[in-house]
Amino acid sequence: MYVNPALPAGLTIRTASPADFNALHAARDEVAREKLYLSMFQAPPLEQAIRFFQNSLDKNHPLKLLVRDNQEVLGWCEISGVHGDMRAHIGMLGTGLVAPMRDQGLGGALMQAAIDAAWARGFTRIQLSVRMDNLRAIRLYERLGFEREGVQRKGGLVDGVYHDLLTMALLREPLPAP
Repeated sequence: MYVNPALPAGLTIRTASPADFNALHAARDEVAREKLYLSMFQAPPLEQAIRFFQNSLDKNHPLKLLVRDNQEVLGWCEISGVHGDMRAHIGMLGTGLVAPMRDQGLGGALMQAAIDAAWARGFTRIQLSVRMDNLRAIRLYERLGFEREGVQRKGGLVDGVYHDLLTMALLREPLPAP
């Protein structure tokens, strides 16, 4: 089981608000441009991203941020609903940290906060896909309890190079009805 480390002074994990959307967009763009961790190579246009972030908040989907001094966004973890009524119990995890924040246990703490919020919201399955060569992320997901479910061969294409994607999921038994 994963144990959250204490956050360094000045860093907090909290739910996003509309005041964070510009900084969150910038952080996502910074990580996307690395072409290593996200399915996009740059953040979508700001207006489109703001609609996505606001929709997440409106639907009570977890959107947690790692922030410095309560304003600078250094990372995020969102768990968005999956399309379709029969899949309303499923959340899709997306996460990222700007490069200087990696390898400090912060990603795990951020994801655990989002997972806890997803369970409280009523999701009973959280799924993700990750490049097979991203061993650091796979180890973290496994420490958080995610299990491997399958491989999407040539599921990603970056600069003409195909990458296999690993699909993983974390399940929670539904709570009994009151």
